[in-house]
Amino acid sequence: MAATRVYVARLAGLAVLGPDGESIGRIRDVVVAVRSDRQQPRVHGLVVELPTRRRIFVPILRVTAIEPGVVTLNTGTVSLRRFTQRPGEMLALAQIVDSVVRVEDPDLPDLAGVDVHVIDLGLEQARSRDWLVTRVAVRGHRRLGRRRTVHVVDWTMVSGLTPYEIGRPGQDVTQLLEQFEGMRPADVAQQLRELPEKRRIEVAVALDDERLADVVQELPDDEQVELLSHLEVRRAADVLEAMDPDDAADLLGELPEGEAESLLALMDPQESEPVRRLLEHSPYSAGGLMTPKPVILTPSTTVAEALARVRNPDLTPALASMVFVVRPPTATPTGRYLGSVHIQQLLREPPAHLVGGILDTDLAPLRPELPLAAVTRYFATYNLVCGPVVDEENHLLGAVSVDDVLDHLLPEDWRDQEETDERGGA
Repeated sequence: MAATRVYVARLAGLAVLGPDGESIGRIRDVVVAVRSDRQQPRVHGLVVELPTRRRIFVPILRVTAIEPGVVTLNTGTVSLRRFTQRPGEMLALAQIVDSVVRVEDPDLPDLAGVDVHVIDLGLEQARSRDWLVTRVAVRGHRRLGRRRTVHVVDWTMVSGLTPYEIGRPGQDVTQLLEQFEGMRPADVAQQLRELPEKRRIEVAVALDDERLADVVQELPDDEQVELLSHLEVRRAADVLEAMDPDDAADLLGELPEGEAESLLALMDPQESEPVRRLLEHSPYSAGGLMTPKPVILTPSTTVAEALARVRNPDLTPALASMVFVVRPPTATPTGRYLGSVHIQQLLREPPAHLVGGILDTDLAPLRPELPLAAVTRYFATYNLVCGPVVDEENHLLGAVSVDDVLDHLLPEDWRDQEETDERGGA
């Protein structure tokens, strides 16, 4: 039976089906129009995530039934343009839930003058078929020895839910962080880009350094700089430490020299030193593209040990495709570079064999000053996804991977596919 009263939190993640049962995607948020007075907001529609991770807008009037576990539309034809939030609209989960409000309900005198948090919103379908936000579920702070009680009150009894008040800093982000659990950093970065600036900053502040570093690396350069500028200087340095050295160098290269040096000075010397070396190279050269931390082994390493190293889940598939063999020391810049071993070769050899006996010494290394165009031809010529960067004295400096090359070859706005399109009809 179709429901005429539902709660936003229960809608999140529900499958969205067309009239013939075809799967369209899953609900990620609800778009509402919050007014400056206390009138019940009207629901404009749903934010639906397609299997491709693109988030689109589906007008609420396209919804014919909301049932346990599924929402059905009256059409299988929807606009595939990426959702963009319009002036006057707010996202129920991303912006309203977690807000701090006050309840002015005469039946709940214990809540008078007390800050409480919004934990859910109740939606109800009117006779006109419009959906309205009619109820607000709130929870107070935990009292010593007592559980926090949830109260459900009428929207008109709540103060603090005007667009201005919701837009004030300091809003909690618990619900948003729960949505991001298990998502790839690139997908989290895309969702952050679609949030209003205030919420984006609040989420960034709440993420731990490692997670935030992974996400920042997936943002365009200008948005990396903007996000970093909203962090405390010490926190910004900590995030840079957690980033891959080549990504940290790219970000610092976008900052004024004095500001970049201040951040480098706050970083741990062991983390800042490889970043400083990368900054010595042009960003569009092999030296500027490389990571100083590929898989580096000595000739006496066994095949079994080499395979264990490339199984590291923190390695990208490109960096895991090849190991580099050098004389000690193995930290870059290393001792004399001897050659490389492809992962396919490691898989063909007995585990006890030494990598020094199966080296590919014919593959010419990249020089750090080699420009991007030449690096691209190198990868195409030898069908590689990773290549060594060696200086004139035959020290291994690092490795360039194909993902670094693509980041610099693609247009700066490649992440914005169709995002400039306006929301349209079916």
